[in-house]
Amino acid sequence: MQFGIFYEHQLPRPWNDGDELRLFQEALDQVELADRLGIEYAWEVEHHFLEEYSHSSAPEVFLAACSQRTEKIRLGHGIRQVIPGYNHPARTAEVIATLDLVSGGRVDFGTGESSAILELGGFGIDVPTKRTAYLEATEQIANILAMDPYPGFEGEYFSMPCRNLVPKPVQKPHPPLWVACSNRETIKLAAQLGIGALCFAFTDPKEAKHWVDEYYDIIRSDKCVPIGHAVNPNIAMVTSFSLHHDRDEAIRRGKQGFDFFRFALANLYIFGEHTPGRTDIWKAFLADQANPAGSMLPDGGLGGGIGTPEDMRTHLRGFEETGVDQVIFIQQAGLNQHDHICQSLELFGAEVLPEFKERDPARRKEKEEELAPYIEAALARKNWMKPLEDAEIPKFPALGRNIIASMQDE
Repeated sequence: MQFGIFYEHQLPRPWNDGDELRLFQEALDQVELADRLGIEYAWEVEHHFLEEYSHSSAPEVFLAACSQRTEKIRLGHGIRQVIPGYNHPARTAEVIATLDLVSGGRVDFGTGESSAILELGGFGIDVPTKRTAYLEATEQIANILAMDPYPGFEGEYFSMPCRNLVPKPVQKPHPPLWVACSNRETIKLAAQLGIGALCFAFTDPKEAKHWVDEYYDIIRSDKCVPIGHAVNPNIAMVTSFSLHHDRDEAIRRGKQGFDFFRFALANLYIFGEHTPGRTDIWKAFLADQANPAGSMLPDGGLGGGIGTPEDMRTHLRGFEETGVDQVIFIQQAGLNQHDHICQSLELFGAEVLPEFKERDPARRKEKEEELAPYIEAALARKNWMKPLEDAEIPKFPALGRNIIASMQDE
């Protein structure tokens, strides 16, 4: 099993000058530390207008900065908004390819559509059709990345003529594809599309087993028809994260941040009402905590990842036994302090990670060998976009040439 760290870049109110600068610089330091410790992934989200919950609107910039301060850690869009109203598919392909080049081929391409009205409404995304727009865009981004040239496309949500993407990504045919999943239905969708499932819902290992079994049953079935040019059969789960040899100290350092993460998420996506520039989610969170009997959230416990190194080992073994491929830590949440996060990472790297790192290569090799025939069959079911023969590739006269031609016609 492998491990990742995850960033929303949370910044509860009140805000002071320099807070966002500090937030980003500390996150870069944390990713650099995670790389040195041998943690395999750093994931960064793309969100827009979600004040306090996520000050992360340009993940490609943050991940590019990470790429120059690290050597091995994979850099994941967890996720990039791919619906054309957010990002034109050709621009997404260009960003992914360029990031893959500057990182030396370390990009994982997580995709998503969002379900926050502040984002959807801010970009004029139609809620009832966002899933079909997502599917169309994701398939075409994979085609743009992999084909030479891209033949062009006339779709319902996106159209463009024949063009050839430059630069091309290091990883062929394209970086591994993932999709954000918040429930079992989207996990099924991930398996049907042949892409990794980034499960951003907090589950315990017992519940996770049902999700994992369902995912891999579909990967092995004829329901799996890849949306990309390769299959990425992986399932990742998130957990809380705060470690200390004193369990009570780990809780003191990490539980409030974890609870704020859950509260802010639910406030923005489920029960809240937002006034741009004025709503104070942190204040609402403190009021909610002060009234547990009337809380908007049920007690989430410690999320499994808050405690001693031995607590964490026990928690992670449960995920490993269920077949989870990666566990992603929610460590930067609420007002969690940078030095505490770094101390937790150091403790994880020294006392927890080695056990799992030792077992991972053999487990992955066995899995790859077992799934190989199913992946081959899935790719054979794909309806591939037809590449153009050289004689079919259209020619596009330069603008100046067109102007001269039109003047001669007059």
